[in-house]
Amino acid sequence: MFEDPTFWVAVAFLVFVVLAARPVSGALAGALDARSARIRSELEEAQALREEAQKTVAEFKRKQHDALKEAELILDHAMVEAKRLRERSERDLEAALERREQAALDKIAQAEAQALQEVRDQAIEVALMATAKLIAENLGQERSGAMIDQAIRDLSGKLH
Repeated sequence: MFEDPTFWVAVAFLVFVVLAARPVSGALAGALDARSARIRSELEEAQALREEAQKTVAEFKRKQHDALKEAELILDHAMVEAKRLRERSERDLEAALERREQAALDKIAQAEAQALQEVRDQAIEVALMATAKLIAENLGQERSGAMIDQAIRDLSGKLH
């Protein structure tokens, strides 16, 4: 058995495998350790990115919530302002209508007064014409001359 060359080739092969397996296993273990470390760091980085993404999502949700609140406040303010403007417009319209109504009533009163004055003027004119006609028909020349002379004498006393 010790003399058989196959035995010695097998022993040499085993020694070679043991001696060669040690550095190869070290290199293989190092490569596996490096790959494991790289995977671990990628997982940690992915976890950090996930946490950062969750923070960003939470921040955007908060901003969206704040924007919705602000939009509601703006809408509420606009509704209050619109109501105030509507009420003011209604008051202004009522005041304008009252002014127009009063102006129309004033015009009507003025037209009535003017019509009454015209009727009076015409009545006076008719009365004067009727009086002049009656005086001309009923008074003679002598009597009218005497009345004119008397009116002229009375005029000087009425002027002072």
